Amino acid sequence: MTIKPLNDRVLVLRVEEERKTVGGIIIPDTAKEKPQEGKVVSVGPGKTDDSGKRTPVAVQPGDRILFSKYAGTEIKIDGVEHIFMREDDILGVLA
Repeated sequence: MTIKPLNDRVLVLRVEEERKTVGGIIIPDTAKEKPQEGKVVSVGPGKTDDSGKRTPVAVQPGDRILFSKYAGTEIKIDGVEHIFMREDDILGVLA
């Protein structure tokens, strides 16, 4: 299934964190928080300003991003969990 986001929306695939700490302790699934890092899968064309011009989205498919803890709406596509979010929910791009 292919989904194309509208306006300033971004489709993100959450990146799983390591299950071990630096010291070698294994973290159980029940104690883990959902990661706030993801990979951009698809982006919309951008937001329309007051004059009718489109402002393009600052991220591109393939970018690794950080986003706020409660950002977006979680959806499942072909059994894989993705997040739909606005560009404003993105905190930064990882280099």
